[in-house]
Amino acid sequence: MTNGAQRHRVVIIGGGFGGLAAIEKLKGADVDITVIDRRNHHLFQPLLYQVATTSLSPSEIAWPIRMLVKHRPEVATVLGNVTGIDKAGQFVELEDGGRLPFDSLIIATGARHAYFGHDDWEPFAPGLKTLEDATAMRRRLLLAFEAAERETDPDKRRALLTFAIIGAGPTGVELAGAVIELARITLKNEFRSIHPEEARVILIEAGPRVLANFRESLSTYAKTALERLGVEVHLGQAVTDVTADTVTYGDQVLHAHTIIWAAGVLASPAAKW
Repeated sequence: MTNGAQRHRVVIIGGGFGGLAAIEKLKGADVDITVIDRRNHHLFQPLLYQVATTSLSPSEIAWPIRMLVKHRPEVATVLGNVTGIDKAGQFVELEDGGRLPFDSLIIATGARHAYFGHDDWEPFAPGLKTLEDATAMRRRLLLAFEAAERETDPDKRRALLTFAIIGAGPTGVELAGAVIELARITLKNEFRSIHPEEARVILIEAGPRVLANFRESLSTYAKTALERLGVEVHLGQAVTDVTADTVTYGDQVLHAHTIIWAAGVLASPAAKW
C-alpha cells in the first residue's frame, strides 16, 4: 500500500538475469525500484568458463549494475549483503545493519554449487559461479602447468597435467573443451620441459550421457566432439570421494592436481529468510 504521495516501493534482491528482467518489465510503471546486490556488477555467467580458461578477460563479461540502469531514474542501486526479511514490517535487512522498506519484494538470488551432502569436497573441487571463481580457476590451471614445468618426478608431473571435471552438464562440457584447447592450442610451444598438449582432461559423469537435459542426438554429438578434441569422457560412474589430489569414481582412483566441480546447483539460502 502507498502512503499519501509516496510511490509504490519495489525492492529487487539480486542484479543477475532475473533481477534485470524484472527491472525491464517494470519500465513505465508508477513505482520506485531498489535493486540490492552483494556485488556491484551484473555477470554474464554462461561465459565464465572462458574467463577461467583465459579466452576472455573479466571485464568482457561483467558490467556495473549502475551503468546498466543509469537511464532509469526510478531505479536505485544498493551494494549490500541481505541477511533476512522482516515480513511483518516489510523491511529487507542488510549485513551492515541497514534496513530497506518495501511494498513489493522480488527475490532473484540465483543458485550456488551443490555437493550432494559432501560440502567437505568444495575446497578440493571448486565450482564456477562468480568472477572470483573464474579468476581463481584460471590461476589454478596456469599454475599447474608452471609447476609441471619444474617437476622432475614423472608421477607428480603426470598428476599436475591431469585435469578432472566432475559433471557433464553444459558447464562441465564447455570447461572440458576449453581446458583441452588451452593445453593443446593456447599453451603449445610455450614450455621447454613439458608438452602442454599431453595434458589429460577427464570428464566424469554419473549419468549415462553428457548433456542429459538435451536431446540424445545432441548428447551424442557433444561426446564425439569432446573425444575428438582429446577429452576422456567417463560415463555412468558416480564420484564417491574427492581429496586435494585424487578423485575416486567407479572402481578407480584418479590422481589429478586440478579438480573442478560442475555437477549440480542448489537454490540460494533466500528461502530460509
